[in-house]
Amino acid sequence: MSTVATALTDSTIMLRRNLKHTLRNPVTVFNAVLFPIVVMLLFVKVFGGAFSVGDDYIDYATPGMLVMGVSYGLGATAVAVHDDMAKGIINRFKAMDVSRGAVLTGQVVVTTVRCLVANAAIIGVAFAMGFSPDASALDWLGVLGLVVLLAFGASWLTVALGLAAKSAESAGLAAVPLIMLPFLSSAFVPADTMGTGMRQFAEYQPFTPIIETLRGLLMGNASGGDAIAALAWCVGLALLGYLWSISSFNKRT
Repeated sequence: MSTVATALTDSTIMLRRNLKHTLRNPVTVFNAVLFPIVVMLLFVKVFGGAFSVGDDYIDYATPGMLVMGVSYGLGATAVAVHDDMAKGIINRFKAMDVSRGAVLTGQVVVTTVRCLVANAAIIGVAFAMGFSPDASALDWLGVLGLVVLLAFGASWLTVALGLAAKSAESAGLAAVPLIMLPFLSSAFVPADTMGTGMRQFAEYQPFTPIIETLRGLLMGNASGGDAIAALAWCVGLALLGYLWSISSFNKRT
C-alpha cells in the first residue's frame, strides 16, 4: 500500500476514534452544539431589543453565532490532544506504525465536523426565530466554504495549543481567547458603536472580517475587502497552527 493510501486509512481510523469519543462525552456535545444556541436565544430574545442595528436583530446576530459555533467547540479538542500526549496513547500508535500525521489530522477533521453540525443547528434555530437572509445559492456556498476554512484553521491552532499545554486544565484554558474573541467583535453590535480602544480592537481582530463577510454573504451584499481579510486570517491561522503543531508533535514524540 502506498504511503498516501496508508496515511488516509490511518486518518480515517483516527477520525472514527475521535468521533466516538465526542459522542460518549455529553459535555463536549453541549459546549459545541447546544451552548451557542443558548447564547443566541439569550442575545436575541433577552438583549436584542436594546440594540439598534438597522435590521431585524436575528439577521444581524446570526453570522456572529456561526463563528461562535466554531469557537465553542475548540476547548474539547485542546484537552483531547493533550490527553493523548500525556497518557502515552501516541507511543502505542507509534508501536503499531500508525501515521503520525493521522493522529493530528483526525483531531482537526472531527473538530471541523463538530463545528459544521453546530452551525447547521444554529441556522435551523435562526430560521425558527425569523431569520430571513437574501443569500443566493452561490452566497450560501460561500458561507459554507468560509465556515469550513475557519473551522479548519482554528482546529489546527487549537491542536497546537493542546500540544503545547502542560496540563489538561491549561489545555482547556488555552482555547478561552478563541472563545472570547467573538464577544469582542462585531458579532452582536457594530464595531463603530464601541468606545475608543475597544472599537479599534474589534475592527482589527481576526473574527470581525470573517463575521462581516458571512453577514454580507447572507444578506446578499458581500464586501470584497472583508472577504480578502477573512480568507487571509483563516489561511494564516491554519498555517500557524499546522507548523506549530508539527514542530511540537515532533519534539514531544
